Amino acid sequence: MRKEHDFLGELEVPEDVYYGVQTMRAIDNFHITGQTIDPDFVQAMAAVKKAAALANMETGRLDERIGGALVEAADEIIGGKLLDQFPLDPIQGGAGTSVNMNMNEVLCNRALELLGEQKGRYDIVSPNNHANMAQSTNDSFPTSIKVCTNKKALRLITALARLADELEKKSVAFQDVLKMGRTHLQDAVPITLGQEMGSYASAVRRGIDRIEHARAGLHVINMGGTAVGTGLNAEPTYIPIVAEKLSEVTGERYQTADNLIDATNNTDAFSDVSSAMKTTALVLIKMANDFRLMASGPRCGLSEIKLPKRQPGSSIMPGKVNPVIAEVLDQACYQVIANDLAVSLGVENGQFELNVMEPVISHNLYMAMNCLTNAVNTFVDKLLVGLEADEEHCKAWLDRSVGVVTALLPHIGYENSAMLAKEAYNTGKPIRQVILEKGILTKERMNHILSPRAMTTPGIAE
Repeated sequence: MRKEHDFLGELEVPEDVYYGVQTMRAIDNFHITGQTIDPDFVQAMAAVKKAAALANMETGRLDERIGGALVEAADEIIGGKLLDQFPLDPIQGGAGTSVNMNMNEVLCNRALELLGEQKGRYDIVSPNNHANMAQSTNDSFPTSIKVCTNKKALRLITALARLADELEKKSVAFQDVLKMGRTHLQDAVPITLGQEMGSYASAVRRGIDRIEHARAGLHVINMGGTAVGTGLNAEPTYIPIVAEKLSEVTGERYQTADNLIDATNNTDAFSDVSSAMKTTALVLIKMANDFRLMASGPRCGLSEIKLPKRQPGSSIMPGKVNPVIAEVLDQACYQVIANDLAVSLGVENGQFELNVMEPVISHNLYMAMNCLTNAVNTFVDKLLVGLEADEEHCKAWLDRSVGVVTALLPHIGYENSAMLAKEAYNTGKPIRQVILEKGILTKERMNHILSPRAMTTPGIAE
């Protein structure tokens, strides 16, 4: 063990760990979720700290030897090392101060090692004086959230793009599969399965656009605002430089907010991203439920599509297979909606110059993004790629339906169409049979009007 102290007193810290006294206090205080800080967030904060060190060295305030060691330590974390040195619960009091100090302590102790010194020699490299130079938790923590959320948003967008691409492939593959369209869960008029798949793809692409638009707000940061946005203890030249350095470190363009006080006390950019995900989740729920309904059966349901068989569906009913992949997408989307509520409450509950609820905001953002990304990829890989149309069932439902009579309106008028519909309902005969028996249309003309292309493309049947 080694002894470390802060202004509250002295604590023993295990000799082999890189965190220090303030992290130890937070470990003791916060036992909430049973989880630890998201690794992406740890790496994002390391990137922010690296940018700060580079900026402070450029202004001449940070010693090059100490700054270089801090940068090297940050690079190790960005590269995936030392991630086990961040054991804190993501939901915590203090607006993220514990996480910020956890990072500062790990960076300093690793920098001390690199300099040939012992851990805990904060008189040489200090968590507060060096790793936190020209910073406060109140600018470094929300900036780190933005860097992390951007990274996760790009993964989610990639997953959604895969989903849209695969739906578009199915749109082409199923373009000639005519099926019954339904409104109010009742027979309506025909549509192709390909057209349905195309509509899902369009909705998913709209979700991508929605998230991309919301992501723009994540590139405006408050680094240099320090405690309340006034820039206390930060060099004026540091403020634009740190945004430039962060852009270089991350490969994403970040810019300093026009109003650092606003950017420090308001967190609505996170609500924008969360809301965009929630709306996209609603679209995905609708799509997944449509798939479940179309796959219902297989003998006593609609059975218009065949889902890949992934696992036995019952512990008591032999042969039963359930639509588990569509179900898990639904459930992941429910989680996203729940996360959005937590984010909304966190964004709403800031007071004066700081929103102290950023830990719960970030935790729920990350959970939602991880969950939705994984669920979308699972849906593509485990369901959509192997999806097949049950053309025989689609045709059987279409033949039994009276809804196709709507296509006859421009050709034989409403009264004749209504008469045919009534006859088909009363006798149970297919509408095509009734048409021919009544002699209202020739077989050739009927087949043209009721062909898949004519019934699903405006003007073709004229």
